[in-house]
Amino acid sequence: MAILHPPYTAWHLSYVLIGAALAPHFHLERLLATLLAFALAVGVGAHGLDELKGRPLRTSVPAPLLGAVSALAVGAAVALGIVGVTEVGLWLVAFIVAGVLLVVSYNLEIWGGRLHNGTVFALGWGSFPVLTAYYAQTSTVRLSALAAAAFAFWLSRAQRSLSGEARDLRRRVSVVTGERRYLDGTARPVSRASLLQPVEQALVALSWGSCLLGAGLVLARTGH
Repeated sequence: MAILHPPYTAWHLSYVLIGAALAPHFHLERLLATLLAFALAVGVGAHGLDELKGRPLRTSVPAPLLGAVSALAVGAAVALGIVGVTEVGLWLVAFIVAGVLLVVSYNLEIWGGRLHNGTVFALGWGSFPVLTAYYAQTSTVRLSALAAAAFAFWLSRAQRSLSGEARDLRRRVSVVTGERRYLDGTARPVSRASLLQPVEQALVALSWGSCLLGAGLVLARTGH
C-alpha cells in the first residue's frame, strides 16, 4: 500500500473531478471511466514504475512483479481509453498516447531523466488530468479548462517542491543540528522532525483541500 501513496493518488484524481465538473455537459459514466483509468495509470502504474527505478521506498517486491503489475495497470487504463474513443472522438487517442508517454518517461527517467523535473510533473500530474477529464466530457477543450489546468499546474508545482523537501528529510537526512535564534534573544533547537512536520502538514492540508474541491464540484453537477 505504501507504494501507491494513497494521499498523493487521491490528490491527482481530484484534478479529474475538477476537469469533468467544469464541462458544460456532464456525464457521470464518463467521469467514472476517466477516474478509473487515471487510478490505474497514476495510482498503480506510475508508482510501480517509480519503485522499479531506483527503489526509493526500499521495498522487497520483486522487480518482475513490479514491472508486470505496472504494465497491466497502464494497459488496462489504455483499454478503457480505447473503449471511449468511439463515444468521445478520435482526439482521445492523442490523450491516451500522451498519458502513456508521461507515465513511462517520467517514472523510469528515460532520455537521461530529462523529463523527470518539476515542470513535466506539474503538466503530467496536474494539468493533464484536468484537460483529459474535460475532453472526455465534451470532446473539446475550452478556455475554462485551460484556466483550471493552469491552476492544477501551479498547485502541482507547489506539491513537488514540498514533497521533494519531505522526501529528502525522510530518506536521506539522518541528523539535523542547530537552532533558531529569535530577535528577542530566545532560541529553539532545530531537528529533523521540526523541519519535516510543517512540510508534511502542508501536503496533507493541500491534498484534503483539492479532494474536497473536486468532490464539491461533482456533487454540485449531480444536484446534491
